[in-house]
Amino acid sequence: MTTDETRNGTAERAQPDPDPRAANDDLGNLREGSGGESPAAAPAAPSAEEEAAELRDRLLRTLAEMENLRARTARDVEDARKYAVTGFARDLLETADNMRRALASVPAEGREAGGDLVRNLLLGVEMTERTLLGAFEKHRIRRVEPQKGERFDPNLHQAMFEVPTDAQAPGTVAEVVQAGYVIADRLLRPALVGVAKAGAPATQQQQQQAGARVDTTA
Repeated sequence: MTTDETRNGTAERAQPDPDPRAANDDLGNLREGSGGESPAAAPAAPSAEEEAAELRDRLLRTLAEMENLRARTARDVEDARKYAVTGFARDLLETADNMRRALASVPAEGREAGGDLVRNLLLGVEMTERTLLGAFEKHRIRRVEPQKGERFDPNLHQAMFEVPTDAQAPGTVAEVVQAGYVIADRLLRPALVGVAKAGAPATQQQQQQAGARVDTTA
């Protein structure tokens, strides 16, 4: 054996064996460095049934919204058709009122005394009024003319004053100042009326006078 081989063998025998505890410590440090936790699992993909249910819900919601939009659009179109002439009709109401006043201002005896000229003039005004009211009817505009004794309707009438009277029930129409108009189911102008109320109670003097007039000779 040579001198070099003898030196190498002596050096190999001089190296100590590896310590198993140090190896365990190195393994623990490696685990602590990595956090000691396994990576988080990825979320599970929705199943085909869940996707179908979600798509069906979205479809139903979209259909409901489209139906609501269709209903609103139809309602707006119907309202526009009904009330498109509201402003124009309101401007013509005064014309209709003036024609009615002109006819009411001539009594029946005045027509006869005025001769053919007055009769023809009034006939022309009546025909014009009928034509105007016919045009109103075509556009669903009608006159509201309450009658005396008719129950007061706040949806169609406007009370201008109260009339103390015992001839009519309280809360009924006693006088008509001006006719009203409606367009379709919407009020265009209320009828101006006077409303009856209970008459004032008789004073003691009036009661005594009424008693004095009673015939007690029988």
